[in-house]
Amino acid sequence: MKFRQLGSSDLEVSVISLGSWLTYSGGIEADRTRACTEAAFDAGINFFDTANVYGRGAAEEAWGEILADHPRDSYVLATKVFGQMSDDPADKGLAPDQVARQIDASLRRLRVDHVDLYQAHRFDADVPLEDTVEALQKVVTDGKARYLGFSEWTPEQVKAAIEIGGEDLFVSSQPQYSMLWRAPEDQIFPLCMEHGISQVVWSPLAQGLLTGKYRPGEEFPADSRFAQSSMNAAQDIVYSEEAVEAVQRLVPIAEGIGHTLPELALAWTLRGPELASAITGASRPEQVHANAAAAGISLDDDVVAACDEALGSLPVTGQTLAVNATPYITRR
Repeated sequence: MKFRQLGSSDLEVSVISLGSWLTYSGGIEADRTRACTEAAFDAGINFFDTANVYGRGAAEEAWGEILADHPRDSYVLATKVFGQMSDDPADKGLAPDQVARQIDASLRRLRVDHVDLYQAHRFDADVPLEDTVEALQKVVTDGKARYLGFSEWTPEQVKAAIEIGGEDLFVSSQPQYSMLWRAPEDQIFPLCMEHGISQVVWSPLAQGLLTGKYRPGEEFPADSRFAQSSMNAAQDIVYSEEAVEAVQRLVPIAEGIGHTLPELALAWTLRGPELASAITGASRPEQVHANAAAAGISLDDDVVAACDEALGSLPVTGQTLAVNATPYITRR
């Protein structure tokens, strides 16, 4: 395993991290959640990413029980706040009282007195930005989180928050990023580099599309993510027949350098200095170890060029997720 500094923080995180979105929030049994988490430690992974909204606390509770068996200084723990946490539609967002409640609830479920990274899961356009920044900063000053990050904010939102909170407000950005979704390269990556903010990316395997399991003209495998109706939104972002065909063109490139397609895709994602870690999911311990193997792979320029050629004009660039297409309010 290799490690990189997370932004301007003193945190050293494994370049492959373990996430808990679709798996440890109830997608798999408790014993497999434990097996995958222990496999991560075995593989040298020290960075674990979750969110309060994953299973409405279920993922945090699962890791709270498992991580309690490990020394607190042996792992870097990240969680997030924003999503709706009950049937009450108002039980969401980044208002100060909500942030205060949710950090305490997350710490109880995780069985820790602080998280290393607390992230705004999305931007809250219904709350004055000054209030959001102040609420997040209070989490840090109260000792409940060491550092702050954000996920899927627009460049304008990031700039405005930094203007309010200062240059050291954020240490991480968590965008979707993969060979098939390169939108953050256009503006978010350079902006964050300018302000000492690292990228911790989600969906580096494009919801499994970059594993090669999907074949042109064939039905989705029954146990695959795209076969689930809950994944329709993610599917709309990365899936197309053209994408499936392009992924198959990557297979001989991976084989030519003696690696699997997922290893190639993860190594490609980690090729740039702006990346601190790629969040991977796993439902079996062997998947954890397979993903971790990508940490030691360095791609030559000609391999990267071959990947670009294989994908052609397919990768999405210069766009942001639709969820970001919202203004923000401010008292100024």
